[in-house]
Amino acid sequence: MKTIVVLGAGKSSYFLIDYLARNAAEFNYKLIVADALISNLEQKGFSYSSIQVIQSDLEDPENLKQLVSKADIVVSLLPPILHIKVAEICLEFNKHLLTASYVSPEMQALHETAKQKELTFLMECGLDPGIDHMSALKILNELKSKGAIIKSFRSYCGGLVAPESDDNPWGYKITWNPRNVVNAGKGTAQFIEGFEVKYVPYHQLFKRVTPLEFDDYGEFEAYPNRDSLQYIDTYGLENIETFVRGTIRKQGFCKAWNCIVQLGLTDETIKCKADTNFTLAGLVKKFLPENINYETYLNIVDPEVKEKLAWLGLNSTEILNNSQNQSPADIIQSVIEKKWRLNPADKDLILMQHQIEYEEDSKRKKIVSSLQLEGKNQSETAMAKTVGLPLAIATLLVLQNKIESKGVIMPTIEEIYNPILKELQNHGILFGEYTYS
Repeated sequence: MKTIVVLGAGKSSYFLIDYLARNAAEFNYKLIVADALISNLEQKGFSYSSIQVIQSDLEDPENLKQLVSKADIVVSLLPPILHIKVAEICLEFNKHLLTASYVSPEMQALHETAKQKELTFLMECGLDPGIDHMSALKILNELKSKGAIIKSFRSYCGGLVAPESDDNPWGYKITWNPRNVVNAGKGTAQFIEGFEVKYVPYHQLFKRVTPLEFDDYGEFEAYPNRDSLQYIDTYGLENIETFVRGTIRKQGFCKAWNCIVQLGLTDETIKCKADTNFTLAGLVKKFLPENINYETYLNIVDPEVKEKLAWLGLNSTEILNNSQNQSPADIIQSVIEKKWRLNPADKDLILMQHQIEYEEDSKRKKIVSSLQLEGKNQSETAMAKTVGLPLAIATLLVLQNKIESKGVIMPTIEEIYNPILKELQNHGILFGEYTYS
């Protein structure tokens, strides 16, 4: 009997663990789930006898070695910074590895070794990255097979909140790593527009938004992701007019978040001295000239922006926990974790849209392919479903030796994306597609 070991049982794990547990008897494997907190699993209410739960400090290399040694396949839901250590141990013990995280340069450097050992290290197999790659490439490859020439590719994705649970001025709640929310857009965005490489630095990013529309949910906006250029070769779209990937937010979000960025509240390079009387208003004041408020300093006149910032607490004199020297990013993270918390009955919302322009029979055409998916509650979120299910389905493909590709790979080939997309449809994850001439 083979063994699948899942490392981590955080926000994105519910559907992955549930899917693997429900299929354990049919496919005859043992499932081990390890997490630093057993409560993470107890809160999810799993009752399957097929799950062996192990409490373990997963930052300890020796603990990781013990867990990996028990596995035939390792699924890592740990923070990305830990993936390389897990991968190195998987190489040592000759184990397959799957994650939903981006391929880092350090991970890519392991490709040849993993390939020589005939191991599959499947990365970027969640939502974004993951379903975005698979759904886009299915369309692109079908168009190419008919002789179409791809002219423009735009792809956008976002984790938001369903309308019935939208009860704050930002129209946003956190369903994934809150630190990633704070760090969103840091660095310089790079993409192709009009055959030219374009750059948008962090301090300008949230001013450069694109309007989007979804049939069932209305109008939104998107800002460019950090580096779209790295996927041009992956998608086989060299010499394309436009290639951009972006993140979706509710209209007005970016204008207000830009004020947070401009004030310096996402800075990680400085530490604020521990203070038992620390307030968010006090932190904001540290970034301003003497005797001037942030609205005047940033010339904020939009009443909706004022409302968002005031609701977040930029004027608040509530005492915050700053018993240790924390960065502004640490402090703003603690604020948004509380303010943008997903309540037990709240439903989140996943939106994804591909806009593909192509030339066929000397005519310019456009496909718009959209995914709209609501979650069920705080635990069974659409985010957890769209991150966890592709990874779980891929795990069973590896288990059955249905993925021939070895080394560090992504779900960008038909033997991977076709069966995953087909199975996702059985779980309500499917795209609506329209073609315009």
